[in-house]
Amino acid sequence: EGKRIGITDTLAGNKVIEDYIKPFRAHIDKDLDSALAFATNPFTKSSTSLNTSIGNLMADAVFELSNPIFKSRTGKDIDMVLLNHGGIRSDISKGNITARTAYEIMPFNNIVVVAQLKGIYIKELIQYLQLAKRAHPISKLKIKLDSNFELIEATIKNKPIEDKDTYFVATSDYLYNGGDKMTFFEKSDTLYVLDYKIRNLLIDYFKKVDTISPTIDDRFIQVK
Repeated sequence: EGKRIGITDTLAGNKVIEDYIKPFRAHIDKDLDSALAFATNPFTKSSTSLNTSIGNLMADAVFELSNPIFKSRTGKDIDMVLLNHGGIRSDISKGNITARTAYEIMPFNNIVVVAQLKGIYIKELIQYLQLAKRAHPISKLKIKLDSNFELIEATIKNKPIEDKDTYFVATSDYLYNGGDKMTFFEKSDTLYVLDYKIRNLLIDYFKKVDTISPTIDDRFIQVK
């Protein structure tokens, strides 16, 4: 026979164990709660339907910190970034940003990968975003839709997307492997693994920028 015992704050603590882990907890809390940057306002993933301040920040951070690594290894540049709306697990509050903030935003161990895709499959990616109608974070890709969510224009680095051209798309290993039904990544014939956790990338980004004030812009919009 057995019974279910819930792990809640009603369970009595063990003083011997508590005393043992106390210095370790204090050390970890100090590392996690030390200020890395400052947020000028609260930033959420629900501010608009197609692009958000926190999503734009994450996608731009992935491009900014991943591109030098990718270029040093391949001699090529990342063309665009695609992440997923559901992967943002917390908002950013106004005030100090810490390593704990990064863990709250991205509690998963997802890493940055770069998928090589032909332009024809980039257009499948864009169609996915049209149908999803969600603020999946993107960087260097711009999409303009009409009132019926039909495509008006799409560019990468402000240039038209050519079917036969090759593009390098930075994303997470989760999405590359079909997460959020992003099956267009199956068409990729080459994958570059950067071994850079997105959470660690965010921590490095916060250390680098000091103050953040991301905006909602025209990277993914609908013209009414």
